[in-house]
Amino acid sequence: MRNLKLIWDFKGPDALITAQHHEIHLKQYIEREKAPVTITGVETLNEMHSIAFLVVREDNMKPIRDAIKPHRAQVYMQ
Repeated sequence: MRNLKLIWDFKGPDALITAQHHEIHLKQYIEREKAPVTITGVETLNEMHSIAFLVVREDNMKPIRDAIKPHRAQVYMQ
């Protein structure tokens, strides 16, 4: 089973701070819903673009995607 990286993009001078804050909400969602997710994170793509993400198994993706509406997704390669 593949793992998918659900991604939220943040752009602008406060992108990193916003992505870090969004990760807090992702972790709260995971805890509250007891979602089968163990990997979350933040990455800086450049000084004006950061992302927050979580990694979920493909078979668990649809209800999580529908509940928290990521901007995009990609296959997660460890």
